[in-house]
Amino acid sequence: MQVQLPDITIAYEDSGPQLSTRPTILFIHGYPLNRKLWQLQISDLADSARMLIPDLRGFGESHATPGPYSMELLADDCNAFLDQLGVVESIIICGLSMGGYIAFAFFRKYSWRVRGLILTATRAGADSLEAKTNRDKAIALAEKEGSEAIVRLMLPKMLSAQTYASRPELVEHVRGILSSASVHGITGVLAGMRDRPDSTPLLAQITVPTLLIFGEEDQFVPRSDFEAMRDAIHGSQLHLIPNAGHLPNLEQPETYNALVRAYLAAFTENH
Repeated sequence: MQVQLPDITIAYEDSGPQLSTRPTILFIHGYPLNRKLWQLQISDLADSARMLIPDLRGFGESHATPGPYSMELLADDCNAFLDQLGVVESIIICGLSMGGYIAFAFFRKYSWRVRGLILTATRAGADSLEAKTNRDKAIALAEKEGSEAIVRLMLPKMLSAQTYASRPELVEHVRGILSSASVHGITGVLAGMRDRPDSTPLLAQITVPTLLIFGEEDQFVPRSDFEAMRDAIHGSQLHLIPNAGHLPNLEQPETYNALVRAYLAAFTENH
C-alpha cells in the first residue's frame, strides 16, 4: 500500500482496521533498514494490535529526497502518515535504533498522540564527537561507493556473533533489507542522526507506559545507555534478550513478540 504525503509517497503495511479492543502500534524501523524488519511481528501480533508499518523516506519502497533527514522531519512524516490514514486515536510507537530517535522527536512534537512506547536497541543521548566523525565518514563512503559499501560496514555488527556465524539465511535476509536502501536515504539519515539533539532531558517527561527491549549482545548500544533510560523513564520495564544483537525482534522473535504481547495485554487492562 502507498499513501501520498506533501513531498513524498510512503509505502506501508496495515494489519487491519482499528478495533476498540486492541490498540494501534506505529512501527518505525532503524537505519539502514525498511519495513521488512518487522515481518515477524506482523505475522504473530496481528491479533493483539492494529499495526501500521511504513518505510521511511529514502528506504524500502518509499520515495527519496535529497537530505539531510532530521529526526524531526521523519517524525513529521510519521505524523502526516497517521493523518492521511485517518488515525485519530492515540497510538503506541515501537521504534528500533534510529526508530527510537524518531520516537523521541515524535513525542517532543506530538505527545498528545502517544499512549505508549516500545523502545528497542536505541539510546537517548546525542552523538559523541567520535560518533559524529564516523557518521561523516559513512556519508563519504556511501557517496563514493554506494549502498553496498554501507552493507559491508554494517551487516556484521547488526547481529550477535553467534547469529552471524550460524544462521546464514537470516544474515542474507538482513543483507537484502540493507541493500535496498537508497544513497539519498543513507546519507540523509546519517546527517540527521549526527545532528540530532540529546533526548536525555526528555526521559523524565515520559509518563506513558514504556517497554525497553535490548539484545544482550548489541554491538551498538552499551548496557549503561539502556539502564540509564530505564532509570530515567518512570515505571519503564527493561528486558534483555539473550543470544541477540541489534535486531532482537528478528534474531529471537518468539521472545520479542511475547514481551510485546504481555505489554499490550497489561496496557489493555490498565490503560
